[in-house]
Amino acid sequence: MKHFVLGTAGHVDHGKTALIKALTGVDTDRLKEEKQRGITIELGFASLTLPSGQTFGIVDVPGHEKFIKNMVSGAAGIDLVMMVIAADEGIMPQTREHLHICSLLGISKGIVALTKIDMVEKDWLNLVQSEITDFIKGTFLEGAPVIPVSVIKGEGLTDLIAALDSTTSKLAEKTDDGIFRLPVDRVFTMKGFGTVVTGTLVSDHIKTGEDVQILPENIATRIRGIQVHNQPVEEAWSGQRTAINLQGIEKTIINRGNVLVRPQTVWPSQRLDIFVEYLASNTKNLKNRSLVRLHTGTSEIISRIILLEKDELAPGQKGFAQLVLSDKDVVVAGDHFVLRSYSPVTTIGGGQIIDPLPKKHKRLSDKIIAELNVLQKSELHEKVSVILERAGFTGIHLQRLAFRLGTKAKKIRETLEKLFAEKKAFLLDSEDTTVLSANYFKQLEEIIIKNVTSYHKGNPLKSGISKEELKGSLEGDISAKLFNMALVSLNKKGTIISDKDSVRSAKHQVELAGDLDFLRRNIAKTYKNAGLTPPSLNDVLTNLTDQKAKAQSIINLMLKDGDLIKINEELCFWSESLNKLQNDYTQVLIKDGKATPATFKDLTGLSRKYIIPLMEYFDMNKLTVRVGDHRVLRKQI
Repeated sequence: MKHFVLGTAGHVDHGKTALIKALTGVDTDRLKEEKQRGITIELGFASLTLPSGQTFGIVDVPGHEKFIKNMVSGAAGIDLVMMVIAADEGIMPQTREHLHICSLLGISKGIVALTKIDMVEKDWLNLVQSEITDFIKGTFLEGAPVIPVSVIKGEGLTDLIAALDSTTSKLAEKTDDGIFRLPVDRVFTMKGFGTVVTGTLVSDHIKTGEDVQILPENIATRIRGIQVHNQPVEEAWSGQRTAINLQGIEKTIINRGNVLVRPQTVWPSQRLDIFVEYLASNTKNLKNRSLVRLHTGTSEIISRIILLEKDELAPGQKGFAQLVLSDKDVVVAGDHFVLRSYSPVTTIGGGQIIDPLPKKHKRLSDKIIAELNVLQKSELHEKVSVILERAGFTGIHLQRLAFRLGTKAKKIRETLEKLFAEKKAFLLDSEDTTVLSANYFKQLEEIIIKNVTSYHKGNPLKSGISKEELKGSLEGDISAKLFNMALVSLNKKGTIISDKDSVRSAKHQVELAGDLDFLRRNIAKTYKNAGLTPPSLNDVLTNLTDQKAKAQSIINLMLKDGDLIKINEELCFWSESLNKLQNDYTQVLIKDGKATPATFKDLTGLSRKYIIPLMEYFDMNKLTVRVGDHRVLRKQI
C-alpha cells in the first residue's frame, strides 16, 4: 500500500485545527498555551482513513507568522497539502507564504478547503472563490478542488473527504533514494517506554531492533519499538508518520532537527552545493555572501550563501550556489530546502541539494558550473563520474556515492560495473566497493613515473628509489593499496621495474664514466687484490676522503650488481674470492663431515678476525649449520 502524509497550510485563525478535529475527532492543539491563545504553536498530528481504505497521517502546522519555522518543519515530509482559506478573510500573508514554502519543498498535489462559509453571504463567497482561482493560477494547486466547508454546521465535510480520496488516488509514491531518514519533529518520554521521537519517514524503511545513529551528534542507539497511526508495528515505511521508541537514550540529548539514519549511510554537512530559486515576490536582489536561514527537514540553520554564477540574484532568478552553514546539517542529494531572510525573517526562496559534501569552490568557474549542471540534469553514469573526480585520490565507497547522489546503491553498483568494464573507474576495495576515477589513477601513474625519473636524475649512481621514499614523495592522501595497484599496473606496462624494496625506470641503467669509472676500478682492484683479507669498509672509505660519498654509492652499486658480497656491516669480499672459498669449504665438509674454526684456519690461513665472520656468513647463507662447537653441511641434517 502507498503511504502518504497530508499537511495543512494557511493563515492563522483560518480554521485548520478545527477542520482536522471535524475530520478525525483529534484536537491537534495539545499545549496549554495553544488552548489559552486559540492558535496553533507547535505541530499537531492525527490520521484519517478514507472511504477507499487509504490511511494517511496528518500534520497540522501553525499559521501565525511567528511560528513559520515550525510550519516548515511540519511541511518538510508531506505529500499532499490542504490549503485552508477562511471565507471571511480570503487570501492573507501567510496563505501566500505557505504556498511558496510548499512549492519550494517539491509538493505537487493538494486541495483547497474554503472554511467558515457560515460567516459570509453567498455573493461574498463567490467573490472569495474567484479570488482563490486567481491566487492558485500558475501554481501546483491550479485546477485543484476548492471545497467550501463549515465546521460549525458540518457542511461540506463529506465533499472534502471525497476530494481528498480522489486526489490521494492520483498521487504517485515519492522516488525513494533507499537511504533511511527520519527527521525528528517531536521528542517526549512515555512512562514504561522511555524516550520516543516522532517524524515523517522520508525514505526507505526501518524495523524494530535495528541499530540507528542520531545525527549530527552521531549518537548510537537501537530501535526498541515502532508505532504508525498509534498502532505498534514491526516495520515502518517511507511516507508514514512514525513514532520510534529509542533504547538507552535520554530525552535531553535529542532535539527537533536531529535525524535518525542507519549507521554509515549519511554524513553531516557544513557546506552544500545547491540550485536555488529566488522568489519573484522578493522586493530586492539577493547579494553574494548574504546571511540566510536554511530550513531542511525539521532543522533551521543560519548560513551564508555564496553565489557561483553571478554577484546577485534578481527576484524570479535561479542559479547554482554554495551554502556555508553555521552548524552541521543532515541532508542527502536531491532533498528540498527553504531559505528565509536573516532579518526581517521572510521566505525568500528555496531549491534542491546538488551535492551534500562538496569542497569550497572558486566562484565564476566554468568547470564548477559544468559539474553542477551534470549533477542536476545528466544520466547516472555521468553523475557518478563527477563525484569520482571530486573524491580525488582518496576514492569513494558505494554508500557515500549513494548519499552524494541521492540514488539507491543498487543502481549505482550497476553503473559502476559498466564504468569498470570501460576502464573509466577502478575498484580499490571490493569489501565496501571503494572506487577511484580512471583519470586520477592515470594521474598517479604519471606522478610516479615523474618522481622515479627525477630520482634517477639526482641519484645517477643508485639503481632505484625505495618504495617508502617514493610513496612519501607523492602529494595527496594516497593509500598503500592504491600505491601498490599503480606499481603493479606500471610493471605490467613495462614502464617501471619494482622489486620487494625499490622501484626504478625500465630504461634506467647506471653508467659510470670519467672519474666515477676510475673510482670503481680502484675499489674493485682493492678488493680483488685483498682476496680473503679485505680492509674494513670504513678503511676503504677513509682512504677516499675526498670522494667518500661517491665511493659509498659505487660500493652500493657493486653490491647490487654482485661484484662485492657483504658479510657484515664492515666486511665486503670480492665475489670471485668468496665463491672460490665457498667451493673449497664445501669440499672439506664433504670429506671430513664437519669443520671447526681450526679446520677453517688450516684451509685459509686466516686469523680469527676473518674466520668467525666468514663461518657465520656461511651459516646465514644456509651452507652450514652449527652443531655444538663444529659445523656440518645443512643438506646433511
